[in-house]
Amino acid sequence: MEDRTLLQNIRQTAKPSTPVLIITKLIVMAIPVAEIVIGSMYLQACPIQRYIPIYLVAMGAFTLSLTLLSCLPCTQEPEDGSQSAISSVCTAWNSLVSLFLFCWFIAGNVWIYSIYQPNYNPSAGPHCDKTLYLFAFWITSLVYILIGGFFVVGCCALIFMSICGRAGFGYGRHEDI
Repeated sequence: MEDRTLLQNIRQTAKPSTPVLIITKLIVMAIPVAEIVIGSMYLQACPIQRYIPIYLVAMGAFTLSLTLLSCLPCTQEPEDGSQSAISSVCTAWNSLVSLFLFCWFIAGNVWIYSIYQPNYNPSAGPHCDKTLYLFAFWITSLVYILIGGFFVVGCCALIFMSICGRAGFGYGRHEDI
């Protein structure tokens, strides 16, 4: 009974307002748009690793499509917890695109980090445009920085909950009354 009440309380948590959601989506969409623009502008500017601009364009396009798809009503879960056929298709599409993005990210890591500190001078042989390379390098590195940050915050939260549980604040304890 207690678990059911807890589940209902979790589902009834306050949802962010529409302006907050719109602003968040716009911020999230800025990076994929920048990836598409930079990758397109410098499509032929990295002969030493010609896949870097293609990586940026594809990563930006698929991330943008995934973000925009999440705005559609078909992707929203109904209040009763059921799932319609169109919602199932959207979920499958999101899963496939997410899997593709994960694999594409790994490939991009190989292409970017394998030529670390490329030659930026076109007259000195195989090169890569400095703006293109540094943008791709730091966008990819930013993902690792964010993952590390989430990991640290998660570990700190677990430690905090563990300490509070030992101190008798009731976290993780089920006492019979």
